[in-house]
Amino acid sequence: MLKLAVIGKDVSKSLSPKMHRFILNKLGVACEYDNISIPEEEFEEKIEGVLSSYDGVNVTIPYKLSVMPHLKKIVGDAESFGAVNTVKTGVLEGYNTDGMGFILMLENAGVALKGKTVLVLGAGGVGRTVIKKLVEAGSVVTAFEMNAERLRAVHEEFPHFTPVNEVEEKPYDIVVNCTGVGMHKTEGISPVGEGLLKLCQTAVDLIYVPAKSEFLRLAERNGKKIVNGDAMLFYQAYYGDCIYLDKQPNAEQAKELYEEYKAL
Repeated sequence: MLKLAVIGKDVSKSLSPKMHRFILNKLGVACEYDNISIPEEEFEEKIEGVLSSYDGVNVTIPYKLSVMPHLKKIVGDAESFGAVNTVKTGVLEGYNTDGMGFILMLENAGVALKGKTVLVLGAGGVGRTVIKKLVEAGSVVTAFEMNAERLRAVHEEFPHFTPVNEVEEKPYDIVVNCTGVGMHKTEGISPVGEGLLKLCQTAVDLIYVPAKSEFLRLAERNGKKIVNGDAMLFYQAYYGDCIYLDKQPNAEQAKELYEEYKAL
């Protein structure tokens, strides 16, 4: 039986346990799955114990960068994106399946990316992954991040997007919220105003609880296409489970499993 967990600052409402149990059950593998919330000031003292107690660990806000020094090897997207969301603990290898999950979510939602203008809100762990995947997909990307130093660091590492220190009300084909604004204590708050959302065509929120954030509600009220992060979470979970099982992922199988999961 696989023993897995998700770690983050507050994962009390995380859907990861339900998703991973469903996926692994469908793949014929039994698993235990725990939620582990760790305050930021306790992360360094607790992370080693967590990594040694589980077969695999999923990592979410705000530890996708913090976990990296505790690993022996950073693999694939995690290396190029500078963030880890999946740890194979037996060998202390870090992976990032967010990018694959993000792109598959948009493809299945019918959101075209090539040549589209995209505003990304947030350049932290998932934000930098999204920025790079969008550029790879041929989008024209602008990114805003309140932490100017963080944004500058991402731009120095990967200069193929436009960094901005304030969000202007101008048209974008797609606006993607990669911040935590809209969940937990900020539930009911949008990271941008309705004026901007009136000018865009599609709003994508990587938040999945609540199912319809204030950001998405404002966009929908103005007739815009909206995409919530539930599918991305499911797809990155599927890709992560394939890593734990040394299994070759299959995009079509991922889509079929998600459709079945949604129908539960």
